[in-house]
Amino acid sequence: MTPVAVGVVVLGLVILALAALPLAGRLVGLRRAVLRLLGRQREAEQLQAAVLAMQERLAVLEGKVRTAQRRAAAIQTRRADG
Repeated sequence: MTPVAVGVVVLGLVILALAALPLAGRLVGLRRAVLRLLGRQREAEQLQAAVLAMQERLAVLEGKVRTAQRRAAAIQTRRADG
């Protein structure tokens, strides 16, 4: 290869490297954004598990309330009859 050809190749590589620098910076920013999103996804999954547990607890409490209401109605009926 002639020195001119080597110079052209080196110049092309330098230009390519300079063009790639902003892209590399953007990739770092994208990586940070992805990590933040993964953290939020974990938080959402934890919250979803907590919501499911609360819904199950609510169902149990609703059953207890219905039982208490039936008992209260039965007591009122007995008092009214007595």
